[in-house]
Amino acid sequence: MNPFTFESPTRMFFGEGQIKNLANEIPLDKKVLVTYGGGSIKKNGVYDQVKDALKNHNWDEFHGIKSNPQYDILMEAVAKIKAEGFDYLLAVGGGSVIDGTKFISAAAKWKGGDPWDILTDQAPISETLPIGVVLTIPATGSETNVLAVISRGKDKLCLASPLVRPKFAIMDPKVSLSLSPRQVANGVVDAFVHVMEQYMTYPVGGKVQDRFSEGVLSTLVEEGPKALAHPEDMDVRNNIMLAASWALNGLLATGVPQDWSTHWIGHEITGIYGIDHGRSLTIVFPALLQYCRKDKGDKIAQFGERVFGITSGNKDERIDATIAKTIEFFKSMGVPTHLSDVQLNESHIDEVVQYLAKHKMTHMGEHEKLGPEDAREILKLAL
Repeated sequence: MNPFTFESPTRMFFGEGQIKNLANEIPLDKKVLVTYGGGSIKKNGVYDQVKDALKNHNWDEFHGIKSNPQYDILMEAVAKIKAEGFDYLLAVGGGSVIDGTKFISAAAKWKGGDPWDILTDQAPISETLPIGVVLTIPATGSETNVLAVISRGKDKLCLASPLVRPKFAIMDPKVSLSLSPRQVANGVVDAFVHVMEQYMTYPVGGKVQDRFSEGVLSTLVEEGPKALAHPEDMDVRNNIMLAASWALNGLLATGVPQDWSTHWIGHEITGIYGIDHGRSLTIVFPALLQYCRKDKGDKIAQFGERVFGITSGNKDERIDATIAKTIEFFKSMGVPTHLSDVQLNESHIDEVVQYLAKHKMTHMGEHEKLGPEDAREILKLAL
């Protein structure tokens, strides 16, 4: 196991009726900007709960942060903050709203030139506005982590800084009942691949981390299809929301190697062709397992045995069976597993490879040996 430092200072309020805690979590002397997306929170009752909790606060709102949050829209929020003196941000939504708000918090205090440099140059952040979260879509884990993914046109880049970790996260699984089946499925598979990026590498003796990861994976495999078949089951919703958060709060990554190449390739598919983020991952991941089966073989077999109960056959046969079961799970969630499922073909691969090179993704994977041309071969396997 590798040495590590771990800290997760985000205060989590989990369970039904927790939105009322906003009243005490945000200091009364703060001027709050509430950020959200297209307005679904006004239909499912979340907006009214937030409004009631903030009745004694000085606050206003900024809406329009949509999937794959776009830089130009986020900079409109930054301009509003600077013009009107907001000093606290409350993100109400899923991963895109939270990610966008993280960028806003950094850009509002940015002393350099174009805030896009924070992403293109990984320029260090020295100051941010504090952020709170009311989570509405379990998927990305952004409510408790230090990460954000921001788009500008077809470019989709990552921000990572402990300074953008939310101060608190309110997680009421009941609000997820209003999500569409597509949103539910995307969230489950997104969380699943998040765990895999930290787990599906090679053994380093991290037994605790492996068992944590396998517990989250088993929960998602078991509960994901139930969420589609029994959408009113609150026990299922509770477990999915918690699993998605634990999938990427940093705990599973402690002391173990990480991959993330599925995400880097998937980001390009999303940025260029507009494929849902979670669905880009389910297209790439099985093909990546096949392409990297030699390096990842031990963990693929371990995953197959502990999560899917695959114990018969030689190692190659167990690896084949595990990849097949992974695809079967994705299909049970109604998500694509091949490029052809989303009307993409070999002619589209070149542009993905070009964007990976543009974004300097030349040393991907746990061994840092996968480059754009490896991505080409992976995508061919995904046809």
